[in-house]
Amino acid sequence: MIAAVPPAALPADRGSGNAVRGVSRGRTGSLWWLVLPALFFFLVFAVVPLIGVFVLSFANWDGIGAISVAGIGNWLSVLGDPVMHNALRLTFVIMIVSWLVQTPLSLLLGVFTAGSQKYRAVLAVLYFVPLLLSSAAIAIAFKALLDPNFGLAEGLGLPFLAQDWLGRPQLVLFVVIFVIAWQFVPFHTLIYQGGVRQIPKSLYEAAEIDGAGKVKQFFHITLPQLKYTIITSSTLMVVGSLTYFDLIFVLTAGGPGNSTRILALDMYLTGFRANLMGPASVLAVILVLIGLALALALQRLGGKGSSGSQLEGL
Repeated sequence: MIAAVPPAALPADRGSGNAVRGVSRGRTGSLWWLVLPALFFFLVFAVVPLIGVFVLSFANWDGIGAISVAGIGNWLSVLGDPVMHNALRLTFVIMIVSWLVQTPLSLLLGVFTAGSQKYRAVLAVLYFVPLLLSSAAIAIAFKALLDPNFGLAEGLGLPFLAQDWLGRPQLVLFVVIFVIAWQFVPFHTLIYQGGVRQIPKSLYEAAEIDGAGKVKQFFHITLPQLKYTIITSSTLMVVGSLTYFDLIFVLTAGGPGNSTRILALDMYLTGFRANLMGPASVLAVILVLIGLALALALQRLGGKGSSGSQLEGL
């Protein structure tokens, strides 16, 4: 077999391989020009500010005067601050409870709106409405609706709604979680709706032939095929919960007391109310580290193939 191969064919094959590699390198080089603008903006607006905040966390600055070196004093004061501990606890409470509330609702609504009936398309448009509103506008609207004197209780004549929803520590946290879910469930519904529509109908047809009902199809076909969609949605949901500053600031301003003073709000109040930019920068770095750790942990749940298609292997 080796003697049957013409010697002249070897240089030709080698030359064709070199040509293919040359074309591949040329395409890779041309793609770099597409990446450079995005990389530039990422460096300027993400990496450079993050480095600046990290450096500022070791300094004393009131936002106006001169900057002085503080060493690790800011870190020690922040890590030992009971207010920060409470803010960190509230952040994780809102994160976990919001995920437990939003994920089942978004998943069920996404499966429902993925149907082919025309009325489901209309409902999908209605579900999309909260995404068109800003967090500040939503907070102002709910603040007015929940007012015990002039809100829904007075307008609808329903006395049981006349509660001090935003003034009682036992109620305000649930109100905040409800408003967050009302705003962001539509977004995650759209994610699940797109994921469900990518599942081949042949799987459901085969399941129906085998006698599986809708419930069994949901648990044995829909959920497994939405594995990576769930991971993506959960990553956006969990990491996004670290940035619920604007909604909570307008709705409760962290009150009553420190009942809703989450980490992002604590960072703002420390930096721009108390004029302590050093400790505020420490809180910012902690937020970034928590976000990165959570995102990496959730992506690891998907295994090595988490970046592939959810239909791979069908």
